[in-house]
Amino acid sequence: MIYFKKISQDCILPKYAHKEDAGMDIYSNESVIIKKNSWQLIKTGFAMELPKGYEAQVRSKSGIALNSGVFVLNSPGTIDSNYRGEVCIILMNLSKQDYTVKKHQKIAQMVISKVEYLDSCVVKELSKTDRNNGGFGSTGLK
Repeated sequence: MIYFKKISQDCILPKYAHKEDAGMDIYSNESVIIKKNSWQLIKTGFAMELPKGYEAQVRSKSGIALNSGVFVLNSPGTIDSNYRGEVCIILMNLSKQDYTVKKHQKIAQMVISKVEYLDSCVVKELSKTDRNNGGFGSTGLK
């Protein structure tokens, strides 16, 4: 169960657009102009409480990214289960023009995920693999 608290009474709480969607739409609770090649923190007007062992991942809306060059800057952003403040979204505008976020516009989506917690240990050596430290395209691009 997710508990939502309205910080602003006219905010739109996150909701699924379709029954089988993975993500809930998140709505802006303010009108903001994001200058070209810059980012802006957008308020949503709500806070929430997730059960321990879960996180909310904030992701871009594909339509806004494709049509406007605006996306969630730290995507996926994580909202931890112990956070109780207002949920805010960092939007980045990489387009060649300013972008206007309208109040009550869908600006992001939120996917709820289970989190696994592991113990950690410092070791002198890690186990060997076929890949080892190969990364950043080491397997090729084709």
